[in-house]
Order: sequence, then structure tokens, then C-alpha cells
Amino acid sequence: MMQSETKQWIERLGIVPVLRARSAKEGHALVEALMAGGVTVMEVTMTVPGAVGLLRELKKEHGDKLLLGSGTVTDAAQAEETIDSGAEFVVSPSFHPDVVAKTKQRGKVSIPGALTPTEVITAWRTGADYVKIFPCSAVGGAPYLKALLAPFPELQLIPTGGVTLQTAADFLKAGARALGVGTDLVNPKAIEEGKPGKVSETARAYVEIVAKFRAARG
Repeated sequence: MMQSETKQWIERLGIVPVLRARSAKEGHALVEALMAGGVTVMEVTMTVPGAVGLLRELKKEHGDKLLLGSGTVTDAAQAEETIDSGAEFVVSPSFHPDVVAKTKQRGKVSIPGALTPTEVITAWRTGADYVKIFPCSAVGGAPYLKALLAPFPELQLIPTGGVTLQTAADFLKAGARALGVGTDLVNPKAIEEGKPGKVSETARAYVEIVAKFRAARG
């Protein structure tokens, strides 16, 4: 997939769920529940047992119906392996120049993590497609995102950490290009309790928030 197509998909949906499952089976169940709620982007983190194998399985099972990315990637070898397994975008919690370079070399979308203004602009100028602001809630949430964009309006930011149904609209209003969402959406407990419908319901609520924001902006 072309980088431009990946970026369009991410921004059209506006949501990047962060999958931290305890097993591949749980990961599959979460993905099914999220897709049932209209969420078709998935960041599979390297903290999931057998994460690379899970990426391959999801790619084989869902094909072009699901945009896959890898998360918590901290070195170039991981980036390479996950791209070979189906990742169209690569996310890190922190800034690793070798990961950005390898991702761009392979023609995929790079989303390194950063927090301070210096870290953010450094990651951006290294070639990042987006910068993940993490942990965003720890430094003020949506107002912090807005403050970053004041001197750097060219930045394309994806806040992660503290994004909930209650804060999602505020982050979008502050200038987020998409929202990185963790357990508020990707809820392993609901799967454990045999209630995947709760995940689907939350997914639909996030999709609706993004849709209402876009409609209001025209």
C-alpha cells in the first residue's frame, strides 16, 4: 500500500486502537469486536505474546479490510520484521531514528513517539509522517496538544494516553489528526467476561465522535 493511502485511511477513520492483548486468541477477539463497531485500523504492539505471528494471521484473515500497524517498536530489526508481516505503519512510544529510517526505507508510514517540543520537532524533521504525543494526558492533554501546534502548525500529531470518550472531541478540536486509544476502547476485560459487544459499542461511539467533529468542520 502507498504511504499516501495509509495516511488517508488513518485520518479518515481518525482512530488508532492500541492492541495490548494477553494472547493471540484475545487479540483476534478484540480485533473482531472492533471491526464489528466500524474500526478498521489496528496497532498491534510488540508487548502482545507472539505479536509478529498475530500480525501475519490478521493480514491473512482480513486482507485489505483492515489496516495493520505495529506498535512499541524500538529498533530497526523489529520494524523490518513487522513490515514483512503486514504492518503498513510503525509506531514507537519514544523516538528512535533507526526505526524512522527503516520504516521510510521500506515505504511505510512512520509514527515515532515524543513529548517535549524539542523531541517532537526533532522526530518530525527526521522524516516522521506523524508524531505520537505520549503520554499526552500526563502533560495536560488537549491543551498541551494545542500549545504544541501554536509554534509548529505544520506538525501532524496523534495524541495517545488519556484519550477517552470524554476527551476525544477535545483532542480533535485541539488539532489531532487521529486519536491513539488504549484500554478505553481496546478492552480485554470485556472479552474475558464474554462481552465483545461492549467493545463494539465503544468503537461505534468513537467513530460517531469523529464523524460529528468532521461534519461540524464541513
